[in-house]
Amino acid sequence: VQLQASGGGLVQAGGSLRLSCVASRRTSQSMGWFRQAPRKEREFVAFISGSGGSTLYADSVKGRFTISRDNARNTVYLQMNNLKPEDTAVYYCAVRAWFYSVSSVNDYDYWGQGTLVTVSS
Repeated sequence: VQLQASGGGLVQAGGSLRLSCVASRRTSQSMGWFRQAPRKEREFVAFISGSGGSTLYADSVKGRFTISRDNARNTVYLQMNNLKPEDTAVYYCAVRAWFYSVSSVNDYDYWGQGTLVTVSS
């Protein structure tokens, strides 16, 4: 499966963005969003189960970000509110292929190309 992430851009602190991740085919697998800031390792942001009934967030985004999915459109979303400069990063979506640790990059496969989010102060 191929993933296409979009929706990034430049926004002021306190603003909002909605990222989209479209899969090339229907998938019922759980998925996640990760981000990578310059000179930092890729880190977990959010997870959603295949049905959308279960979600998980990194503490740094809890209460500000919401992950959702529309399986009819093969799309996973990340609604980001009250953005902060420290949210600046390239955001990636991925399909979860293994089940050792939901927040580990090693659990995921089929990474999208990433979309850049820049939050100005």
